[in-house]
Amino acid sequence: MKLMVIILNKVEVLDELLQAFAENGISGATILSSTGMARELMNEDSDVNFLGSLRALLNPEREENKTVLAVLKDDQVADARKAASEVLGDLSKPDTGILFTVPVDFIEGGSFSD
Repeated sequence: MKLMVIILNKVEVLDELLQAFAENGISGATILSSTGMARELMNEDSDVNFLGSLRALLNPEREENKTVLAVLKDDQVADARKAASEVLGDLSKPDTGILFTVPVDFIEGGSFSD
């Protein structure tokens, strides 16, 4: 099993992403509100000089990101990646998001059975 993590900057597509997951048999995910390091430091009274240049890159209207966590069976990962790609587009473009998986060694609870 894998834990898929999506740090979603384009929060306006969250519902569409979850719908795409559901259409691909992914029936559960947890959504957390999150804030990136640069934004948090920018909000602090800090002497960090490089943040001035980051202000132009950040969307000042967006206060937070959404982090989507989904535990997937190994055979669901490709479908989840495809669904995310169709909704989010090219993640290498600025201000879209980040997607990665990490192995899940064990799980207690939930409805996962092999």
